[in-house]
Amino acid sequence: MTSGGSRGGAPPGKQSVTVIPLTDVEPVPLAGGSWSRVLVASKTVGGNASALGYSVFKPGTSTADLSHAVEELAYIVSGRGVIRLETGDVPVAAGQALYVPAKIWHTVVNPGDEDLVMVFSFPSPDYPPTERREPRGE
Repeated sequence: MTSGGSRGGAPPGKQSVTVIPLTDVEPVPLAGGSWSRVLVASKTVGGNASALGYSVFKPGTSTADLSHAVEELAYIVSGRGVIRLETGDVPVAAGQALYVPAKIWHTVVNPGDEDLVMVFSFPSPDYPPTERREPRGE
């Protein structure tokens, strides 16, 4: 919470920390019951330069192919999965950090039997401009 116990900007000249509980942000529904929430964004913080989010990919699901205008950083909190690129698959697992360059087509795939949980960040005040296309076959 910010100083004073509420969310939002601090008075000029005052430093503060904003705390955004996961449950305060509506989920963005994804395929197969998966979801994502952009926790740090201009509508939750304001004046921020970066965005931070949290995603849960259910077993057997995948995202559309995505290509973000900016780089993406991610950390696998739990589970295992695959980041599918045009050049091949990159296996990922809990405890690993990911760097995805800007404009690289990628798909998050969870072929396992447990949730793949990921924290992600962009150098953008909101989820960045992103192109989407149907995922390629395996």
